[in-house]
Amino acid sequence: MESAEYHSTLAALAWQIELGADECIADTPVDRYAVPAAVAKPVAPDSPGKAAVAPMPVQDRFDPVAVAQEAADAAQTLDELRTALGAFQHCELKRGARNLVFSDGVAGARVMIVGEAPGRDEDMQGKPFVGRAGQLLDKMLAAIGLSRGENVYITNVLPWRPPQNRDPKPEEIAMMQPFLNRHIALAAPDVLMVMGNHSCQALLGKRGITRLRGDWTQAQGRQALPMFHPAYLLRNPAAKREAWADLLSLQARLRDG
Repeated sequence: MESAEYHSTLAALAWQIELGADECIADTPVDRYAVPAAVAKPVAPDSPGKAAVAPMPVQDRFDPVAVAQEAADAAQTLDELRTALGAFQHCELKRGARNLVFSDGVAGARVMIVGEAPGRDEDMQGKPFVGRAGQLLDKMLAAIGLSRGENVYITNVLPWRPPQNRDPKPEEIAMMQPFLNRHIALAAPDVLMVMGNHSCQALLGKRGITRLRGDWTQAQGRQALPMFHPAYLLRNPAAKREAWADLLSLQARLRDG
């Protein structure tokens, strides 16, 4: 005789078929009453008479600063440094920029200007300080007998334009720092003009350009003069008085040394 459980199961199956179920989901039957196999417990390293379980190796984290340092150190000339910088793939700024902005002026000049980052005009032309701030810089230099065409060399902390001209991020500065340091070493200037807060952060490890400007210091083993960035002077014309004093100080230092 068929049991009541058989008829109830058959009725449940007929109900499922009437609802539209016409096949099993699983390819093979599943024994839901089977007892799962016991999971082996890890052996403690200090258990007597038993071998310790070796930990899984941890993959070294990628360090873009170390890669930048290696690439910069390998460059023996400014042309090689430019090539190494152009081949560096780990800075996101490169993906949104049109051109690498490496340098302008006379390599080997006594004066090297270090700005902050390219703007729109610099990104389009591939040269630093070519917009309105660059035009003001040229006038400032001409006032003390200097020019990028004869006796000044120019670069930036960042070689690619940040989106919407935003401020450089600390990690971006850190990533480009090896290239900047090598750039200064290969250009070998007597004097560094450190223009703007972010340049001071990169070369002096300090911020606060209104407090730092005008005071001679050392950066990368060279005499360095923090100054207002020309873009700041365009926004704050009253600060041109201090900028002029700094230019005269630079002129005197070049004349005396």
